[in-house]
Amino acid sequence: MKVIPIIAAILGLAMIGALVGYFGAGAVVRSLRAIGWAGFSAICVIHLAVISLEGIAWRLLVPRAHAWAFIWGRLIRDAGSEVLPVSQMGGCVLGARAVALAGVPGSVAAATTMVDLTLEFLAKLAYMAIGLILLVDLRPGMPVSLPVTFGLATTGLFAIAFVIVQRHGFAFFDRLARMLGRGWAERTASGMAAVHAALAETYRRRAGLWGGFALHLGCWMLSAVEVWIALRLAGAPLGFPTVLVIESLLYAIRTVAFAIPNAVGVQEGAYILIGAAFGLTPEMALAISLLKRARDLVIGLPALGTWQVAEGGRLWRRSASVSDRSPPR
Repeated sequence: MKVIPIIAAILGLAMIGALVGYFGAGAVVRSLRAIGWAGFSAICVIHLAVISLEGIAWRLLVPRAHAWAFIWGRLIRDAGSEVLPVSQMGGCVLGARAVALAGVPGSVAAATTMVDLTLEFLAKLAYMAIGLILLVDLRPGMPVSLPVTFGLATTGLFAIAFVIVQRHGFAFFDRLARMLGRGWAERTASGMAAVHAALAETYRRRAGLWGGFALHLGCWMLSAVEVWIALRLAGAPLGFPTVLVIESLLYAIRTVAFAIPNAVGVQEGAYILIGAAFGLTPEMALAISLLKRARDLVIGLPALGTWQVAEGGRLWRRSASVSDRSPPR
């Protein structure tokens, strides 16, 4: 099963190369230069703010916990999902483990990860619906109802699946628990029961649920600000409602292409097709997409490197502790 995502990623990279070659590498580079370091820095800063708010949204599900642990966990989750050639769930496991190692009980880390994902998918549904309403106002005759419908339906199915798993997926939680480590759920029924109890407790916190949903929706809106600012700095300004429509349609298409790691190639093609309907040149559309890829690498690689150092140090200390307790021969 792991071979398929790798093949899809390779094909996606080939598609990116083909698109850049077709529209001209020089033109794409000129568009990147037009955005400049100021635009790239602005995108990175805003994205870090988005990640922090998403971490706070996660933290609202866990009272009396330190916000920094969930901001760090969210950073690792996004880095794993956007940088590594793994599925989004792989990044979620990394994020939950980071939170668990920061001192949050493993059962709480596993349960709130699933609830937070559900809220994020519901917020994405609302975000795409807002984009669809704006699209009808800006381009009444634009034939994009099919991909938008697919995106909304797929996102809705994901949200329903998460709810079903949370109610009946004991085996899934047990598997997630074992991956989190910390020895809290020794593959026993008590571990599954602990996650189920934490899940029920989380869903009783109505204020945290509504607050998390509102923050996630705000983060989706804020992510469109990144592109809006970059385009203005590049001398190709579009109105914010137009940018929001482009971004919401993009994420509708990315949702349909969930099987492809990081939507490699799909994102670039979608930017070109959607941007053309709103006066965005293919070169600038490619530049924006590649800039977002570079942003993910600049933020994600140091985060994953720090995570790897911390994990290595933890394993080394555990190994040293076991060696110290071993009786001499």
